[in-house]
Amino acid sequence: MIYWFTGQPGHGKTTLAKALIAHLNDQGIEPFHVDGDDLRALTANADYSRAGREANIRRAQTIAHYLHNQDRFVVVSLVAPYRDLREEFKAATGLTEIYVHTLEARGREAKHASDYEAPVDNFIDIDTTGTSVSESLAALLQQL
Repeated sequence: MIYWFTGQPGHGKTTLAKALIAHLNDQGIEPFHVDGDDLRALTANADYSRAGREANIRRAQTIAHYLHNQDRFVVVSLVAPYRDLREEFKAATGLTEIYVHTLEARGREAKHASDYEAPVDNFIDIDTTGTSVSESLAALLQQL
């Protein structure tokens, strides 16, 4: 299973992904976490152009696909602003796409992708506006 968290920076993707990982650990499942910020740091990719973002997305997809093929649970938290890349990967793997968003300003607005394309089909919608991590996780688990 691949759980792919997408959304703008600061909206709660990684926080909610880590909460899901803790929940899965409690269930005896040890998922692998692919985080966009960690991946960028590891590969020294500071390019936030479309080409740089696509390279980061493709790396995350390759890692997630490999682990998925090894029967591992994978949790990905990545802005991944381009719907076509997410849809292509969703079709290839059957991943669960989780769109995390908020109306609150959280201090990472300068890093937002101006060309972000929200999902339109076959996704779980999690609005973190005014909700705690535990409330958001409960909403996610209910929809899973």
